[in-house]
Amino acid sequence: MSKSAIILAGGSSSRFGQDKGLLQLTNKPLIRHVLDRVGDIVDEKLIVVSSKSQVEQYLKVIDPSIDVLVDTANGCGPLAGALTGFEKACGEYSLVLPCDTPFVSKDVLLLLLELRMNKNAVIPRWPNGYIEPLQAVYRTKPALEAARNALCAGKSNVQAMVDRLRSVRYVSTLVLEQLDPELRTFFNVNTPLDLKKTELMFKRLNAS
Repeated sequence: MSKSAIILAGGSSSRFGQDKGLLQLTNKPLIRHVLDRVGDIVDEKLIVVSSKSQVEQYLKVIDPSIDVLVDTANGCGPLAGALTGFEKACGEYSLVLPCDTPFVSKDVLLLLLELRMNKNAVIPRWPNGYIEPLQAVYRTKPALEAARNALCAGKSNVQAMVDRLRSVRYVSTLVLEQLDPELRTFFNVNTPLDLKKTELMFKRLNAS
């Protein structure tokens, strides 16, 4: 097994008052939009949540072949969620994705995976230097070690893991625009207004 997908769904979603991954968008949960976008480009799909009750809810709406894992260090943010995924992942490389990006681009993910050879990470980077570590490819074992070291050092942000990795390839978003001109791949549903915008975007796309 060469490629895994780790989808992080353990956030608190305080602005919604409910689990974002389970929000209904065009008649299916948000998490399934992400799963569908990953499609057949990986050999394994893992979802990381923050509680056993979440596991029960997710298992009701996804394919039973998908593993739902409880974050082993709940409260330490997305880095801990990624660590949980790396611990379980069987793939040599792992895509790490958030559960709230319904337009994540298959073409962008395929490019990141194509560029992974001899690298410990392939990460999109904006012209201002900001990176997208939660829509990136990691070599699973080095990333697992880096995540553990970062958490042991009291760091809880994903950047701390990236800083501990050697052989990182950054891919400019200017390049990714050739595949996804509006860079919708990075659009997160963070608020009820974002959800309404997403619904309108889907309608526009379906009408074109």
